[in-house]
Amino acid sequence: MAPSLPTLYPLVFTLIHLVLASGVTIHALSFKREPRAAVAWIGLAWLSPVLGSIVYMLLGINRVRTRAQSLRGTAPDTRRLALPGTTLGLNSGLGAIEISGTRITGRYVEDGNRIDLYENGDSAYPVMLEAIENSIHSVGLASYLFRADEAGNRFIEALVRAQQRGVEVRVLIDGVGSGYFRCHAYRELRSRNVNCVRFLHSVTPWRMPFINLRNHRKLLIIDGRVAFTGGLNIGAENLVATHGNEAVLDKHFRIEGAVVAQIREVFASDWLFSTGETLAGERWIPKLKSCGTTRARTVTSGPDQDLEKTELLIMEAVNCARRSVRIMTPYFLPDERLMTALSLAALRGADVDIVLPEKSNQPWVDWANRAHIGPLLDSGCRLWTHPAPFDHSKLLVVDGLWCLIGSANWDTRSFTLNFEMNVELYDPTLALQLEDLILKNTINELNTSLLSKRTLSVRLRDSATRLFAPYL
Repeated sequence: MAPSLPTLYPLVFTLIHLVLASGVTIHALSFKREPRAAVAWIGLAWLSPVLGSIVYMLLGINRVRTRAQSLRGTAPDTRRLALPGTTLGLNSGLGAIEISGTRITGRYVEDGNRIDLYENGDSAYPVMLEAIENSIHSVGLASYLFRADEAGNRFIEALVRAQQRGVEVRVLIDGVGSGYFRCHAYRELRSRNVNCVRFLHSVTPWRMPFINLRNHRKLLIIDGRVAFTGGLNIGAENLVATHGNEAVLDKHFRIEGAVVAQIREVFASDWLFSTGETLAGERWIPKLKSCGTTRARTVTSGPDQDLEKTELLIMEAVNCARRSVRIMTPYFLPDERLMTALSLAALRGADVDIVLPEKSNQPWVDWANRAHIGPLLDSGCRLWTHPAPFDHSKLLVVDGLWCLIGSANWDTRSFTLNFEMNVELYDPTLALQLEDLILKNTINELNTSLLSKRTLSVRLRDSATRLFAPYL
């Protein structure tokens, strides 16, 4: 007698479990670089029949990298790039950073740049708006957040006026950062005939390539000659004069010189990726002249051919530090490799100061951070917090000689998921200026004694949140 259908269910379930768990095992062994991660996923797949395999398929496969690489193309082999003839010397910290940075980024350090620093929207927005109003040929703007509010509306009107007088205007707004369902700035610009698109966005959620594939860059390029970049989004919350302690503080930079060619190339690549349009010709790519003394290079990172490039360069800079490492960031959840590099810098005698907000705008990141920083404190790193207003600045200064500015935070999202752009600067004067800004915020020191005073429930909350650090 043939077995009844219900009696076959356990056998069918077992076969499905064996097939799925075997597939997870093969995939994890082939693609997971961390042995502990591979063991954990394989164990989950075998010990939690079917469900464990489903969880792996949803969360364990790096579709971000796969999808981005298929869209952006194959990564170039930068190992064959000719090394720069640096005058800094391979044995000096700066020389080592420059040489390894060439291979990491695929770009050379450019001489003859001028960098101007602006703090908060109060000082940066008027200069940016004036640049748009005075533009003659082209304006390229990319922003993660672009609000149609007191600040954003001024940019909208300036962009519309530029478009009306014959300037070629291109605006790229992230498809999630400025609102997934409604982006008022996008709708207003489009309704007034400004060429504006949203980065990786679809009105139907199931057609979104991946919710984590976000463009976090902040770029404004005027006539292909002047660039603005940093951590500043476009929104009224960045105006300290009107928002006081509720404001979001930040740093932004105006850049002229040869390195602008690298910055405009980043915007042009993002625009081509989003629209298929190539930005070419003298209106977008004019010849550039030397106009300062700062040496600079752009550093792009993202889940495609630029995967982990910012983190690798930061690790190299920290490893080369002899006297000091000064960090200011709104979110601090680096992986173990970077934690080790910071600890070793402190152990060899460098002053390592890390400045964080007392309370960020993402409390779960603060919780995870408190469970993450113990090894740094044990090795001699100093961690500081500063009270409100919340500071969104992202600054790194090494030995008072080299600095990194831009859009990337110190977390897995910025280092591996987001499309980011930073600029490394070889300029002692500017480095010391940024170092002073960081050290001004070393107000309240976080130490092991304070961390130990957390209640058991708070420690458990913080430790549990830390498990999700790669997704925060």
